[in-house]
Amino acid sequence: MTKLYESTSHSNPLQFWQGQSLAFGEVADFLQLDKNDLSKISGVSKSSVRLDARIPTQLAESLEQIANICSRVAEYFDGDAGATARWFAVPNPMLGYISPRDMIRLGRYERLWRIVLEAEADNAETPEAA
Repeated sequence: MTKLYESTSHSNPLQFWQGQSLAFGEVADFLQLDKNDLSKISGVSKSSVRLDARIPTQLAESLEQIANICSRVAEYFDGDAGATARWFAVPNPMLGYISPRDMIRLGRYERLWRIVLEAEADNAETPEAA
């Protein structure tokens, strides 16, 4: 069972946050998300998609959740951005042979978040091989 305080990343391995601010463009670039993807993910019109100080609230909230997923996965890979990016790009049998990035593009990032947390819990319960 996930504890309340464990619902966010423990560090900033991909450097998405600068102080209390999220670099929205960094998150989009990391996952290679374009305006169409961002529109679909957040439910805002493509013409409203912007990643500056006037970012639509729904898009900002979606990208914050996605950044948190990316950071938790990066923590698993000891902060290795390349390994993390590859994990998001490769079709995964545990996800029905779809890549985590495509799950996000399809707006299924909340489901991906649950899967990541379940995998963390499973990994914590599995003893390391000696």
